[in-house]
Parts: sequence; C-alpha cells; structure tokens
Amino acid sequence: MLFRKKIERACIYCAHSTRLDDNTVLCAKKGVQNIDSQCLRFRYDPYKRIPKKAKPLDFSKYDEEDFSL
Repeated sequence: MLFRKKIERACIYCAHSTRLDDNTVLCAKKGVQNIDSQCLRFRYDPYKRIPKKAKPLDFSKYDEEDFSL
C-alpha cells in the first residue's frame, strides 16, 4: 500500500534523498548512500514510491456470448 502505517525504512523512499542511479542516492543529511541503507532521520515521502504494474487481465476464458446482451 502506498500510505500504510508501517513503511520499511530505505533511503530510496526518504524525503531527504535524491536518486543518483539504480543503486545509490544522495542524502542531504548523510551524503552518498546505498538505496537500501537507513538512518534515524528517515522521513517517508509517498511520491518517491513507484507502484508495481498491474497484471494484464486474461479474457481468453470468455466467449463472445459473455460480452453480448
């Protein structure tokens, strides 16, 4: 969930960090850090979380009759 109460602490989701590449972030408090590292100054920013893509629906099990009135 995007706004759940218990968020795992990771620098990639922190309001103090900026993403540099796939594995590192630049923290305003600690400098260059790994994306999985964490510190006591963590502040969650929900806009930094990228939700997973939804699975495409499988309509192959339905016939044409299922979609007609």
